[in-house]
Amino acid sequence: MKARLNYVELPCGNLAKSKQFFEAAFGWQLTSFGPTYAATTTDDVDIGLQGDHAEAPKAPLPIVHVTDLEAALKSVTAAGGKITKPIFSFPGGRRFHFNDPSGNELAVWATA
Repeated sequence: MKARLNYVELPCGNLAKSKQFFEAAFGWQLTSFGPTYAATTTDDVDIGLQGDHAEAPKAPLPIVHVTDLEAALKSVTAAGGKITKPIFSFPGGRRFHFNDPSGNELAVWATA
């Protein structure tokens, strides 16, 4: 059996603001599935935003891969992301962490 991550669901306090953030920061298109849920539908690794607190999971640390880390940092900051760990190196690349408008922590990385 071969398995890979294909979906990450995040709780969000303000669905509209979180949806707008991910669309502005990464150019993702999110589809609304009722008043409390939106998701990407790429058939690759997708993200779901859960606005219903009773249904929301505990937040994991999703990591987004990009080709230009500095451009991603600028985009995330411009979209309203709050940087929690500035760019740092690790074996295999560099990354930074940020909080989205709902307070979820995510990371963005690029190969070195």
